[in-house]
Amino acid sequence: MSRTLSILRRVSQARLPALPERIPGRNRRFSVSAAASASESLPLEGYRVLDMTRVLAGPYCTQILGDLGAEVIKIEHPVRGDDTRAWGPPYATYKPGSSQEGPGESAYFLGVNRNKKSLALSFQDPAGVDVLHKLAAKCDILVENYIPGSLKKYGLDYETIHKINPALIYASITGYGQTGPYSQRPGYDVMVEAEFGLMHITGSRDGPPVKVGVAVTDLTTGLYTSNSIMAALLARARTGKGQHIDAALSDCQTVTLANIASSCLISGEKDTGRWGTAHPSIVPYRSFKTKDGDVLFGGGNDKLFGILCDGLGRPEWKDDPKFKINASRVANRDELEAMIEAITVTKTTQEWLDIFEGKGMPYAAVNDIQGTLTHEHTKARNMVVEVDHEECGTIKLLNTPIKYSESKPRIRSPPPTLGQHTDEILREHLGMDDAQIQELREKGVIR
Repeated sequence: MSRTLSILRRVSQARLPALPERIPGRNRRFSVSAAASASESLPLEGYRVLDMTRVLAGPYCTQILGDLGAEVIKIEHPVRGDDTRAWGPPYATYKPGSSQEGPGESAYFLGVNRNKKSLALSFQDPAGVDVLHKLAAKCDILVENYIPGSLKKYGLDYETIHKINPALIYASITGYGQTGPYSQRPGYDVMVEAEFGLMHITGSRDGPPVKVGVAVTDLTTGLYTSNSIMAALLARARTGKGQHIDAALSDCQTVTLANIASSCLISGEKDTGRWGTAHPSIVPYRSFKTKDGDVLFGGGNDKLFGILCDGLGRPEWKDDPKFKINASRVANRDELEAMIEAITVTKTTQEWLDIFEGKGMPYAAVNDIQGTLTHEHTKARNMVVEVDHEECGTIKLLNTPIKYSESKPRIRSPPPTLGQHTDEILREHLGMDDAQIQELREKGVIR
C-alpha cells in the first residue's frame, strides 16, 4: 500500500509538458473564446494541406483531412489533371450551359476529391516550383505520392521543403517506401496485394487467387497516413517541429494481414490458403445460396450454432456428435455445410432474414453495391448525400463515415473541376495580381 501511495504521489507531482501558446505555422493563440467556439468548428479547421497526390491512396488521405476541416489545395497537371479524371465511364455529365467540355466528371475522381481546391500547375517550369515553394511556406501539411527521389530535381523533396518550412508535416505515400530493395518500383494496389500476401488468401477454396473488389491496400494506406499526419500535428504542438512520414503500401498491406500473419509468426507454418467467405477455425461461418441470392450465417460458438439449427428446422443437429462442438463441426465441415445449403436454397434471402431477426445470431444478406447504397441502414446513417456541383448539377456522393458529438464533418464543397481555384489560390495565398497570373498562364505554367 505504501508503495502504491508513493507512486501516486509522484504522478500527481509530475509536470506535464506545456502546450505552446501558438499553433506552429498558424500563429493562432489559444483563448477562452476559442475554446468556447471549438464545438462549432471542425477538428482541422485552420490547417492547410498541399496535396501533390493522384489516383487513390493519396487523394483518399487528403480527402479525410478535408472532411475534418483542413483547407486542401490539390496540385494537378494543367492539361490532364489527376489520372482518374480520365478513368471513365461512368461520368457525371455536364449540365446544359456548362463552361466545361467533354463527357463530364469521372465517377472515380468524384469519389475521393471532395472538400478540395484545384490548382492546375506544372512544376516542370521553375516558375511553377517557385509557386509551390511559396505555398509550402504557408501550409501545415504536404502529401505526395511520387517515386522516392523523383521530386528532388525540382526542389520539392522533403529536405528542401523542410528548410523552407521546418514546421511542415511532409508525408510521402509510395508503393514500397523510401528505403529497401523495391523502393524504386512503381507500386499499384493490385501488385502489392499479390506480392504481400493478400491475394493469396482471397478467393474461393479451390479457385485461383483474386484481388479484393476495391483497392483496399490503397485505402488502408490512405487511412494510416491520415492518422499518422494527425499524430505528427500533435507532436508538432509540443515541439514546433515538422517531420517526414514514410508510408508504403507494402508495409500497410503486411500489417493488415493481422491475425493471419500472427498465426504464421507464432506457429512458424504456412497459412491455410483461401477460404472464400468461410473461416478456417469456425463452422458454420460463411455464405450459403438461397432461392434468390446468398445469406451469411455466423455460428461462432455452440450456442449460436443451436440458434441456427432451430431456425433451419434441424434442432437434432445440436446433439449430433459430429456437430455438437465446434471442433467436430470443423472436422465435418463439408458434410455440415452441404446439409445447410440444401435447406437455405428452399427460401429467399429475405425469408431467412425474417426467420433469424432478433434471435441473437449474426447473419446478413450478401448485397450488391446498389443494394448497399439504398440499404435502410445506409440511409438511416446518412451515408449517401446529394451535393450541388457547379458544372454537373446535383450529384450523389458517399458521406464522411465518422460521427462526432460536437464537430460536424461534412461535404463543404464538391470535387473541383480542373484548375477551378487556380486564380483564387494565387491571389489569396500568394498575393499575385492579374498580370502575374496571366503571365504564368501564357507560359503554360498554370491553367
